[in-house]
Amino acid sequence: MKVAAKQVLDKGGSAGVDRIDTEEFRENYSVYMRELYREFLEDRYQPKPALRVFIPKSDGRQRPLGIPTVRGILERIYEREFCNCSFGFRKGRSQIDAINKIEEYKEQGYKWVLDADIKGFFDNIDHELLIEFIRQKVTDGWVIEIIKSWLTMGVMKDGEYIPTEKGTPQGGVISPLLANIFLHKFDKVMTERGYKLVRYADDFVVMTKSKRKAKRAYEVVKEIIREELKLELHPEKTVITNFGEGFVFLGFEFIAWRYKRPRKKSLEKFKDKVRKVTKRNQPWKVESIIKRLNAKIYGWANYFGHGNVKTLFRSLDELIRMRLRSYMEKKKAVMYQNKRIPNSFFRKKGLVSLLTRLS
Repeated sequence: MKVAAKQVLDKGGSAGVDRIDTEEFRENYSVYMRELYREFLEDRYQPKPALRVFIPKSDGRQRPLGIPTVRGILERIYEREFCNCSFGFRKGRSQIDAINKIEEYKEQGYKWVLDADIKGFFDNIDHELLIEFIRQKVTDGWVIEIIKSWLTMGVMKDGEYIPTEKGTPQGGVISPLLANIFLHKFDKVMTERGYKLVRYADDFVVMTKSKRKAKRAYEVVKEIIREELKLELHPEKTVITNFGEGFVFLGFEFIAWRYKRPRKKSLEKFKDKVRKVTKRNQPWKVESIIKRLNAKIYGWANYFGHGNVKTLFRSLDELIRMRLRSYMEKKKAVMYQNKRIPNSFFRKKGLVSLLTRLS
């Protein structure tokens, strides 16, 4: 319980339906922990309904996000059972590891790709089937009941309680683990049949050496997803392609056989963040703006620096400096009035360069 509480407190976050946020929990740590311990010991613990809020998606729609009460985390299990093809939400594994595995398979001649998408995966996970999978490894009835209560705890929307009959609570700390457990059977069947599968949560590709084998892989995947997992592939988002025609995976666009770059959506998101940080109607000094920019630059460069991005990073550096110049001109910076602010000025102020991060 102490380990679980530390993980929650370190990450921070919003309050759940009981309105207890991490700061209040921290201030009353001993009281809450003693009460939680008694509830577990006396078999009285029941997860509270998740508080449902909505975050905007790029296409104008909204995605529901469940925020579970700050009340502990179920112990993570199954790690020794999971297949090597699974990279999402696992200790010591990352998105870049998944990207590198795709590159490795490509060099081995697996250049045809089934780029698949499961329709509404997290919202449509069958509870009974998931519990059946868990029972294959977990025999403790108390643990099973706790997981059931997590799955069926419901959500609060606009003050109204809505029960959940399928799916996992999005935003819940246990949801990624449950997703990996649910798809573990799929991983096993595919790898046992010799397919080169790379999966990150519900996002996955299957790589083959010919178009014919890719078509066969599509039929196999569709059968497993439908018959074994009671889910459906998205017909419009599931395609057979290759590195020449291109495909997108984990934010990277693979194209022209040996070339990968940030997809347009990822690029526009980064530009939007730069524009937001450098809005001219702010009272902050340029040093403060640069510090906030650097945080965005580090994360983006560290991830997408694994692509073929030298030219792109150079142009983005120019965009960032242009935005800073416009910001300073709005502030009427006297020292550079009537002449262009040199790049060296921003370097001296500590601005990080995307291009420099490549070297």
